[in-house]
Amino acid sequence: MHWKRWVTALVALPFLFLLIIKGGALLFTLAVILVSIISLWEYFRIVFKGQPFPVPFALEIWTYAAAAGVALSFHYQSLRTVLAIFTLHLLGAAFLSIFRFKHSQDAPLLVLKQTFGLMYIPFLLSFLIRFYAQEDGVHWVFWLLLVVAAGDTGAFYVGSYFGKHKLCPAVSPKKTIEGAIGGLAANVIIGTLYQVLFIPSLPFALGIVFALVVGAVGQAGDLFESEFKRAAGVKDSGKLLPGHGGFLDRIDALLFAAPIAFLLKDYLLP
Repeated sequence: MHWKRWVTALVALPFLFLLIIKGGALLFTLAVILVSIISLWEYFRIVFKGQPFPVPFALEIWTYAAAAGVALSFHYQSLRTVLAIFTLHLLGAAFLSIFRFKHSQDAPLLVLKQTFGLMYIPFLLSFLIRFYAQEDGVHWVFWLLLVVAAGDTGAFYVGSYFGKHKLCPAVSPKKTIEGAIGGLAANVIIGTLYQVLFIPSLPFALGIVFALVVGAVGQAGDLFESEFKRAAGVKDSGKLLPGHGGFLDRIDALLFAAPIAFLLKDYLLP
C-alpha cells in the first residue's frame, strides 16, 4: 500500500507542478473544474449508495454544470454569479425531483444532498482559484498544497508507527492522537521552510500560526469525509488513485484548508 502511494504521487506531481507554474489562470481553473466534477461523482456514489431507485442522470448533470459555473465565477471574481448559480441549481434540482417523488419519497433529501455537494466540493475547492489569482499566488498555492500534503503524510506515518491513542474511533478507527500531532508538526516544519524560502512577506510567527490552523482544519476535513464513507459502509471514495483511493479522498483535507487559508491571508496580512 505504501509503495502505491509513492508511485502515484511521483507520477502525478510533475504534472501538478507544471500546471501551477506554467499553466496560467484559465488552465488552472479548468483543472479545478475537472477535479470538482470527478470528486462530485465519487460523492454521489457514496451518499446515494443503496438508493431503492437510481438517481436520474439529469440531476447529476445539473450539479456538474453548476460546479463548472461556480469555478468559472471564482475565476472571473463574480460573487453575484456564484449566488445566481446556487439559486438556479437549488430550484432546478427541486423541480427535477418532483418527477421522482411518485417512485420514492426520498426526493427532498436528494435535493439537499445535491445542493450540499455543490457547496462542499466545487465551492470550497474554488478558493484555490482565488489564491492563484493573487500576488505571489503560485507560491501561496504551493505553500497550501505542501502544508496539507505534509500533514497527511506526517499523520499517516507517525500514526502507523507510534499511534496508540485513538483520535475519533467512531469516525475513523485508524487515526490516532499521536498521528494528529505528527501531522501538525509536519505542517509547521514544511510550511515554515517554504515560507522562509519563497514567501518572505509572511511574518515568521504568523506563518507558524497559519500552518497550525490550516493543518488542524485539514485534519477536520479528512474526518468529515470519513463520516460519509462510514455511513455508507465504504472504505474509499473511489479507485482512481492507487494507494490513495479516490479524488475526494485526496482533496478532503484541502476542501477545508483552502478557504481557511485564503481567509487568514486576506484578513490577517497587510
